[in-house]
Amino acid sequence: MFRPKLPTMPQPTGLVTPLTVVEPTTVTPGTPTTPPAPIAPAPVPASTRPTVQLTPGTALALVGGGTAVVLVVGAVLVSMLLAVAITGVSVAVCALVIRSLVHADAKRR
Repeated sequence: MFRPKLPTMPQPTGLVTPLTVVEPTTVTPGTPTTPPAPIAPAPVPASTRPTVQLTPGTALALVGGGTAVVLVVGAVLVSMLLAVAITGVSVAVCALVIRSLVHADAKRR
């Protein structure tokens, strides 16, 4: 009752590849040879990619897009900071109210 029951391993279904057996081989050292003469590198073909040309319109679009991203990220971060600050103030107010209630109850006794 208290012994765990281990599940039996299911038999594989479908295509099963046989195990490969690796046989050891002996390594015989060869005679040292001199390295071949270096071959001159092949010339690098010119890139077929078009070059990027910044026109005044695309530069203005990049600046506008970057500014928009900075403003959006800044607004999100400021709103998160404001949410944390409001939460902290509300917790502090709740703590003061609870403290005053407990203190007033202790004075009445």
